[in-house]
Amino acid sequence: MWVVDSTPVECGRSRETARRPDLAGYAEYGYCASHSRFFWGLRLHLVATLHGLPVGFALTGAKADERLVLASVLAADPALLAGRDRQTVIADKNYYGREFDTQLREPGVDLLRPARKGEPDRAGGRFFRPLRQTIESIFATAKGPLDLEHHGGHTITGVAVRVYQRLLALTAVIWHNDRTGQPVKRSLLVYDHRPWNQSSR
Repeated sequence: MWVVDSTPVECGRSRETARRPDLAGYAEYGYCASHSRFFWGLRLHLVATLHGLPVGFALTGAKADERLVLASVLAADPALLAGRDRQTVIADKNYYGREFDTQLREPGVDLLRPARKGEPDRAGGRFFRPLRQTIESIFATAKGPLDLEHHGGHTITGVAVRVYQRLLALTAVIWHNDRTGQPVKRSLLVYDHRPWNQSSR
């Protein structure tokens, strides 16, 4: 079972920053429903396991259609779904549409999401809330311990490299914790050597 969602990668808040030519054509204004605010920047789309292991990802403009991005991520690497019989993906209400459902079913993906207003109840509804919290927790790991929100990139290449660094670090931690038998695969506590953390012990 995989989970999918997107999260803002803010690149600046001042009007002067939004006019930077280094990010022109990439960063744009978008809306973050989780925090009920607009932002200027990019959006990280992530497909992950329930343990938080990144399976596929994309970095897009803030207004990119999440459905199109998910379809592109799955189509970009045929090996993702190779040998998987009916891969289940948990998503939120933004991943909707009969045509979209059909598009995902063709390569063998079963999409589970909450029903939108006016729709009949969908299968697996009781599982959505705890599983949705999983993807939010994964993003919290990237933005908290891995400091994604303060990436410091000023060009599209700089931002992309810093995002990829966080995903690589998350992947390495989960792999290492799994190989060493750690009870929590996504825990970064033993790797946190920041001065403030040392002084608080």
